[in-house]
Amino acid sequence: KATTPRNDDPEHASRPFDLTRNGFVLGEGAAMFVMEELESARHRGAHVYAEIAGYATRCNAFHMTGLRPDGREMAEAIGAALDEARINPGDIDYINAHGSGTKQNDRHETAAFKRSLGDHARRAPVSSIKSMVGHSLGAIGSIEIAASVLAMENNVVPPTANLHQPDPQCDPDYVPLTARDWATDTVLTVA
Repeated sequence: KATTPRNDDPEHASRPFDLTRNGFVLGEGAAMFVMEELESARHRGAHVYAEIAGYATRCNAFHMTGLRPDGREMAEAIGAALDEARINPGDIDYINAHGSGTKQNDRHETAAFKRSLGDHARRAPVSSIKSMVGHSLGAIGSIEIAASVLAMENNVVPPTANLHQPDPQCDPDYVPLTARDWATDTVLTVA
């Protein structure tokens, strides 16, 4: 079972990267974007919030929910996205984690960050907005992109709510409890 049984305490139920986490919280929502060629947006004087510089997917190539502990598939997708964007790991200012709140996923993701970003995985702030909005399954990717764009727009990294007892196996800077003012120009979103 992947969902948390903490239904009686919804505000504190989602706990990505916390030692006491026990599953994700279902959520709902959506986000919508106007995407166009950069030159077209500039020509019409639009406020450009962000540019999608690189993208990659591996579709959980090993198994959708039975993730490999070494994070290899996710690390390969991160590496491919960085290559397409022509940026180095050290260029990433913030990582918007998938952070579902299951032990298997959170540890897999931590391993993928370390594998693909090296030492920078411990320097860049990382957070999971699912700690606040839940996991809306198919829609969460768009919601996380919106949060990433707003992080860049406002130079603030959203917190990982309910992260009181960090899992020692999840040791990057997961921005516990409180948002952080942070110059944020380049975001890696893992959804």
